[in-house]
Amino acid sequence: MASYPQDPGAPDAPYLSFWRERHVCTMTTIRPDGTPHVVPVGVTYDPQARLARVITDRATAKARYVAAAGEEGARVAVCQVDGRRWATLEGRAVVRAEPERVAEAERRYAERYRTPSVNPTRVVIEITVTRAMGRG
Repeated sequence: MASYPQDPGAPDAPYLSFWRERHVCTMTTIRPDGTPHVVPVGVTYDPQARLARVITDRATAKARYVAAAGEEGARVAVCQVDGRRWATLEGRAVVRAEPERVAEAERRYAERYRTPSVNPTRVVIEITVTRAMGRG
């Protein structure tokens, strides 16, 4: 079986380019019963900071599952696919509500997707990327 590892802090140009294109992604978190919870999300990737970001409402299941993991964070994966191109980022996720962190995530989301609607209960799930793989 072929393996397609990427350096999470310095991925190759096609992989990084793929993460800049507009694609719906999936995010996988783990429910309290140990089963996977997979949902569609928008993801932005900042390899220099080794961060992936997902904006969401604080009441969503994904935000609740990540928050329940505490300061250490929850193990998560975000993925996208387009034909034979695919990309996965794995790491530890935490929920952040600080206005400056949410604003930065919204700015990045607007660059990749569109300007998000106003949501006073928005948070950002920040994923410290520990593994990257795929083919851009």
